[in-house]
Amino acid sequence: MDTTASKKNDPYASLRFPEFNYYLVIRFALVFALAMQFAIIEWKVYEISKDPFSLGLIGLAEVIPAVLLAPFAGHMVDKREKRAMLLKCVIAYLFISSGLFLLTWDRAVAGVSKHWVLNLIYLLVFMGGIVRAYTSPSTFTLLSLLVPRELYANASTWSSSAWQIGGVLGPALGGLFIHWFGVHWSMLIVVFIFLAPLYSLLQIKPKPVYYKSKGESFVTGLTEGMRFVWKTKVVLNAMALDMFAVLFGGAVAMLPAFATDVLHVGSLGYGLLRSAPAVGALGTMFILAHRPLVNKPGIKLLAAVFGFGLTIIGFGLSTSFYLSMFALLISGALDGISVIIRQTILQLKTPDDMRGRVASVSSMFVGSSNELGAFESGFMARAIGLVPSVVFGGCVTLGVVITTYVISPAMRKLDLKP
Repeated sequence: MDTTASKKNDPYASLRFPEFNYYLVIRFALVFALAMQFAIIEWKVYEISKDPFSLGLIGLAEVIPAVLLAPFAGHMVDKREKRAMLLKCVIAYLFISSGLFLLTWDRAVAGVSKHWVLNLIYLLVFMGGIVRAYTSPSTFTLLSLLVPRELYANASTWSSSAWQIGGVLGPALGGLFIHWFGVHWSMLIVVFIFLAPLYSLLQIKPKPVYYKSKGESFVTGLTEGMRFVWKTKVVLNAMALDMFAVLFGGAVAMLPAFATDVLHVGSLGYGLLRSAPAVGALGTMFILAHRPLVNKPGIKLLAAVFGFGLTIIGFGLSTSFYLSMFALLISGALDGISVIIRQTILQLKTPDDMRGRVASVSSMFVGSSNELGAFESGFMARAIGLVPSVVFGGCVTLGVVITTYVISPAMRKLDLKP
């Protein structure tokens, strides 16, 4: 019996490695805590300012350091032990969340103007962007050190599933906790959640460092990841497609305004809306763990992002809470396909000694597009109105997909066999 083939066909193969299970806890808990924190802070900022543009500024505050530091962070991650790097990131998040907890405590900010409370929130979000610059490549690189190469696709699916479960529960419970306990005590819960990845990281042994100095200059080492992505067209195309789709099709950042001013559903409805995309993506993840995307994954990726654009347009035009929920649910299901294909491409195409730098490039052009998309949505909402800004973003997403299909034969012929 071919044990390698048996493992590859086993949807639970990567779960049979104990350290990978701890990794999934880390992946889940980090996203869960950060998603809940972001949902709570979005609600608090809009509660203070009543301005959709202020929601966009949250994304901008995080994305600036994340993008500027990404090349340096990826280079450092490749040269350092990954578990230790991620451990430092989790500890930093603990301190940042504790600061946000204090800023949402009326007694702690008594006598401080709302203007300064907003500025301090933006400052802590900015610091979180610094930490994220190191977190993304550390997390991406650690996965490849926990399972064999032939299980990268399977491990990426489960990793994405853990990410999506955190994305489901984080904003949903954030909205519910705001409704039940208020913003302040909800932030305290976030602080305690960060203890879970801290414990799990201590259960994983330190891993080898595969970085080998080639005698290149410091600047060359920083830019090598960008050169690799530029030369590897299928990686470049996948990143660009996802980046522009999220950048212009990101309606989630405007959900506090939609929940309050369009759908009139309050904090409870906001939490449900915030979780809907991740619920849809989670269903996709579990399906694809059992039925991997083998045939024409590039075409399926393009179709999924095109459908994502259509659902964003539908959400923007909807005035029904249930129709809006359904549109966001389907958008998440389609986005889940994009996430799995992109993560699998990165894991299979990236050399071991460059994973940190390539992951940083991905963080710059894909991960950060969520925050840039939030800023774009806030700017456009102020310029042309809330609903037109979301519809416009969905239309741009459709245009990006059509352009990618026309100019990228590598994407149309994509093969994910390891």
